[in-house]
Amino acid sequence: MNYRENIRLALESIKGNRLRTMLTALIIAIGLMALVGILTTLDAVKKSMTEAFSSMGANSFTIRNRGTGIRIGGQGKRPKPFKAIRYEDAVRFKDSLNTPATVAVSVFASGGSTVKFGSLKTNPNINVQGIDENGLASQGLNLSEGRNFSVSEIQLGSNVCIVGGEVVDKLFKGSDPMDKLINVGNNRFKIVGILAKKGSSMGFSGDRAVYVPLLKAKQINANANPSYTITVMVPNNDIQDNVIGESTALFRNIRKVKVGETNNFEITKSDAIAQTLFENLAFVAIGGVAIGIITLIGASIGLMNIMLVSVTERTREIGIRKAIGANPQVIRRQFLIEAVVICLMGGALGIFLGILLGNLISLAMGGSFIIPWLFILGGFVLCVLVGIGSGYYPAKKASKLDPVEALRYE
Repeated sequence: MNYRENIRLALESIKGNRLRTMLTALIIAIGLMALVGILTTLDAVKKSMTEAFSSMGANSFTIRNRGTGIRIGGQGKRPKPFKAIRYEDAVRFKDSLNTPATVAVSVFASGGSTVKFGSLKTNPNINVQGIDENGLASQGLNLSEGRNFSVSEIQLGSNVCIVGGEVVDKLFKGSDPMDKLINVGNNRFKIVGILAKKGSSMGFSGDRAVYVPLLKAKQINANANPSYTITVMVPNNDIQDNVIGESTALFRNIRKVKVGETNNFEITKSDAIAQTLFENLAFVAIGGVAIGIITLIGASIGLMNIMLVSVTERTREIGIRKAIGANPQVIRRQFLIEAVVICLMGGALGIFLGILLGNLISLAMGGSFIIPWLFILGGFVLCVLVGIGSGYYPAKKASKLDPVEALRYE
């Protein structure tokens, strides 16, 4: 009896016990869906994060008010508050840093603004950010049309702005937005540039944003004491540590930090942020794998139980097969293939649902759609292993049945 015949017999047996088979396959599908879904989500988010950080460049670092950076853990404790980085401090640092580096200063002005043009308006979810002439480059943003802010516009706080593609689509419906006047909250701005569409990354979308000159953002900021962010871009990685050292000394002097005192600001490399997040995502992945494996172990126990019941129900059939010449190897192979087929049925459904669920979560978080071919292949291999592991003992038991006793079984 060849493998094709064994598969045909396995499918006939499965058809005879549809409900039982479906429930077992469903348990396997849920286990693989959890496993593949979590890993797909993490893979997609990791890809999105890599693209986001690479667009800003690996040879850069940021200076923020201490306690406002990315923190994971901390046992629920709030970080000690430090005074915000003032506009004057940030500008003084930019003017004083004497190294081969480019300095950009930015500030978050609003996260819930409404932009209007004539009778049209956006939803109240537009981010307004103040930047200087280096702000776009520091965030990896490119212009599809128009120009960047001039130094004079930055220094004078002119009423000009650069808008994202989503804002343009919402307000202008295909017409030319250049040099048009729009209302951002209670302020009126002239559009001088349009950003190339980039999509969202880690919850922030440059397409749904309005950028204004840094001094203008200071004037319209709803927060009376905002903290400014300084981004330093160095030409190559070899001098980055030296520039960080000089920046630390300079900013300690600007912030009047005494000798022996801890810095009241944080300096973070862009790749260090990514590495920290990747390390924490690895722990989440381990947890996801553990959940999936535990579910699959439960499914394999259920499958083994069903196969043992199947052996008992088909004892007389096994006796007939042995009586007409089937050897123990053929019987064992038949039951093993049946177990593997059930696993593959559940596995195919679980892998499909896992990829679908993982990508839906990823897209909702601002990630990208991916097809994890490695996880698909690994999932099917895992299904075969679970099928063999669950079906081996029942198959061995069936192959050792005495044909005479089996034929007597009622």
